[in-house]
Amino acid sequence: MSGHIRHPRDLQQSVCGLHAADVRRWETENPPRIDYTCEDCYTLLPAAQRPDDANHPPGDATLIDTLRRIVADRQYAKIDGVIVDMWSAAVTVLIWDQLRDDKRQRLLTLPSHELILRCVAIYTRLTPNGGDT
Repeated sequence: MSGHIRHPRDLQQSVCGLHAADVRRWETENPPRIDYTCEDCYTLLPAAQRPDDANHPPGDATLIDTLRRIVADRQYAKIDGVIVDMWSAAVTVLIWDQLRDDKRQRLLTLPSHELILRCVAIYTRLTPNGGDT
């Protein structure tokens, strides 16, 4: 059976409506993956239904400006179909500002969500306790 995302308000139910007794595995520890998670769980989340706030193809340097805007507004945004929270945006901008230009160009070849995940991975390796405060 595929994993399901818990409903935000009802811990006994998944977002797609399956009861806890019918679900063998929840996607709560790790980020949900498209291959393993019920498609209804994604489409029924209110944040998943909202339109993209920004679209950035690989190589678009304005992605960093969008991330800076997320940090400045203290509000998450949906970029290329992926919801980016303020912490991820702040960490990405922090790491981006410390990188050399050649490393930045290598990161820009990645899709936006991969660029953010790489910067978060760098941050967790460089900070004590894996970035937990």
